[in-house]
Amino acid sequence: MIGLDDVQAAARTIEGHAHRTPVLSSHALDERVGARVLIKAEPFQRTGSFKFRGAYNKISSLSDDERARGVAAFSSGNHAQAVALAARLLGTSATIVMPEDAPTLKLEATRGYGAEVLTYDRYNEDREAIGTRLAEERGLALVRPFDDPLVIAGQGTAALELVEEAGEPDLFLAPLGGGGLMAGCGSVARQRNPDARIVGVEPEGFDDTKLSLERGTPTEVRIGRSIADALQVPKPGEITFGINSQLLEAVAIVSDRELVEAMRFLFERMKLVAEPGGAAGVAALLAGKVEVEPGSKVGVIVSGGNIGAARFAQLLATRP
Repeated sequence: MIGLDDVQAAARTIEGHAHRTPVLSSHALDERVGARVLIKAEPFQRTGSFKFRGAYNKISSLSDDERARGVAAFSSGNHAQAVALAARLLGTSATIVMPEDAPTLKLEATRGYGAEVLTYDRYNEDREAIGTRLAEERGLALVRPFDDPLVIAGQGTAALELVEEAGEPDLFLAPLGGGGLMAGCGSVARQRNPDARIVGVEPEGFDDTKLSLERGTPTEVRIGRSIADALQVPKPGEITFGINSQLLEAVAIVSDRELVEAMRFLFERMKLVAEPGGAAGVAALLAGKVEVEPGSKVGVIVSGGNIGAARFAQLLATRP
């Protein structure tokens, strides 16, 4: 696991640069779940997701020479924006590989932060291979979206802030894409409370971590389609899987419909805008996909809110 000292060091690095996001609660959600639910609201983070934490922690660790050459990254959108802004703040340039069907909001925001964007076909091309080759050809430092100890430690600061403000949860949930958020935050939750139950949440069609846990090795799933673009990762990282395989009690799988219902609940009852993947933990709770002990304390990361108004309205307009 990532040590608390690693996450605390990351917290010192990002202090004054990343937002300390609020911890929110809802009586309606508590009643639905039968427990005290504490939501770490990362849509209020810079660039609209938790990703800024890890990107800033990683890029700030680079040498002056590495920063002078610039950084590269590959991302479906949230990591892209985070790297672009962190690079700008730290005085370096960023080149980002993004899928051509990434949400327009995320593409425009990444360019708006000053990054050069190169697109690829996520269904027929390998983004990691493209990004790695690009970094080698241009001499850029590669800032991986999840499979890097400094990125993982940075993401763990979200859970560190949660437990500092609201105490240690009995049950902790977070969305699973590549696994960096869970690896960092789950490590904090477990080390602060050795008896804490740790549950990840994946969208249907991208249950690579669940499948990997069943097989005991990182396993790739066939690329499908999901409204949770931020979680469309076909295979967990080597580092993140090594950590999460020690932490996770279970992985819950949620449907697109359940993600939309969680988005609707967060908006209507808590006035919180979440993108589909960001709402995955709440979706699992509302759909009864996770066993919750009555009266327990549940910590949930709502990981991002990067969704355009038209798309948000389109998704919420259709009721099951």
